[in-house]
Amino acid sequence: MRITVITPTYNEAENLPKLVSALFSLPLDLRLLVVDDNSPDGTGQIAEALSEKFDHRIEVLHRPGKLGLRSAYLSGFQKILDGDAQVIVQMDADFSHDPSALIDMAKLLEGCDIVLGSRYVTGGSVDKDWPLWRKRLSAFGNFYARSILGLPLRDVTTGYRMWRADVLKRVPFERIRSSGYVFLVEMIYLAHCLEFKIGESPIYFADRRWGKSKMSFKIQLEAALRIWQVWWNYRDLKQTGRLSRL
Repeated sequence: MRITVITPTYNEAENLPKLVSALFSLPLDLRLLVVDDNSPDGTGQIAEALSEKFDHRIEVLHRPGKLGLRSAYLSGFQKILDGDAQVIVQMDADFSHDPSALIDMAKLLEGCDIVLGSRYVTGGSVDKDWPLWRKRLSAFGNFYARSILGLPLRDVTTGYRMWRADVLKRVPFERIRSSGYVFLVEMIYLAHCLEFKIGESPIYFADRRWGKSKMSFKIQLEAALRIWQVWWNYRDLKQTGRLSRL
């Protein structure tokens, strides 16, 4: 399978070279699209240099500023779906998503439309050094979102995802209104409403090794409130079943 990994970046100069090396050491047919939001630490320029080093298996989409996770992925999808990729991966650049997990995710994708890298299925886990309150907050966030939306999945907030390209082309992105991390929840909820087959592959979610985390309590609180907006925006379509026929 021809797999293209999309990685949004903002100030990931420490992580990107290590991530590229890890990805291209895998026994997979991989390409990488870096969507960089004009990182002041030079991440975009580092990505260009890596593209030369790795025989242009890396593309770089330079954007004028910090435009957010939603627009980064939508821009990335638009660019990749015009090409010949058979599989598209959403992946963070900070090593919280172990590149080696792509091997098992690719195997599971043979029988699915989408595979989630899941922290909350058997075999999955979060960083062993997280304090208990953080582990409980993360687990509750997932329980909260999937309970409100009625999702039969264990990890609906994971950002580690693998899609069949032909499936991703059928997603009506114009319906998606959320930004930030709720974009990830809305996107998988929309896929569920479209009746795509979603699998979950266990992952170990590690805290970032280098650089500064972009997650905050404020972001998590905002996400909790916006889950209700996702439910509201799709309630009529979910009830009537019209969405499954889009």
